[in-house]
Amino acid sequence: MDRKVNPKAPCDWVIRSALANGVERIEAWFGGHGYDPHRHDTYSIGRTLAGVQSFNYKGTLRHGIPGNTLVLHPDELHDGMAGTNAGFRYRMAYVDPALIQSVLRGQPLPFIAGGLSSDLRLYRASEAFVQALDHPLEALEEQDALYDLAIALQAVAGKPRGRKLLDYPAAERARAFIMEHLHLSITLEMLEQASGRERWSLSRDFRMLYGTSPYRFVTLRRLDRFRSLALDGFPLVDAALAAGFHDQSHMTRHFTRSYGVSPLRWLERLRLRY
Repeated sequence: MDRKVNPKAPCDWVIRSALANGVERIEAWFGGHGYDPHRHDTYSIGRTLAGVQSFNYKGTLRHGIPGNTLVLHPDELHDGMAGTNAGFRYRMAYVDPALIQSVLRGQPLPFIAGGLSSDLRLYRASEAFVQALDHPLEALEEQDALYDLAIALQAVAGKPRGRKLLDYPAAERARAFIMEHLHLSITLEMLEQASGRERWSLSRDFRMLYGTSPYRFVTLRRLDRFRSLALDGFPLVDAALAAGFHDQSHMTRHFTRSYGVSPLRWLERLRLRY
């Protein structure tokens, strides 16, 4: 991994693991403002390494410090900034709720109130994902760690919020259909036929099981495709069209809402140490 810093570039930086299997991992440093308010459809599991990592979450300004575990729920609005003039350094793993469901098998996603936890069970269970990026996770190591994380999330969250009777097999059929047909203009009618579940019940179950709506899930998967193409050097307009967006401005609006920065700023930060 190249860790040379461009002396002409801004001091903020982000390292992104290039060897991810199922979980995206980053390490970053910000001297002040990090991200505008945004929301994505993964669990954000993180650890502050130095300084104070501040963020607005569920209507309250929170402060992550070394020793705590950050657990931001899928599709919850949040931002990010330094809590002091010293800046902050952190590591974060973005865990697809479908990976948690592979363990929980249809139970509502665990919710950690406040987005921060000092519980040792979560601290230990998240250790594999927030270790140095120079240590790539082997497939079996990642699978074991996902099991430990899912069980720890469930234990620390306690009684799940929301409905208990969920049709996991139908929701999983809908998710699989989406993953196979991102090139199409997907509708709830199509998902209803693919899943065998009435569309509005399916939509409710999908939110509880995967943390976001079917529409947002489709949009985020297209953004995943865009990011992959952009990192491979494709022009942004070509990457946006290939990922299924109407045009570059359409993609940019969704990107900024989902990641808190513009596509160009995201690429600039990554290119410092990618």
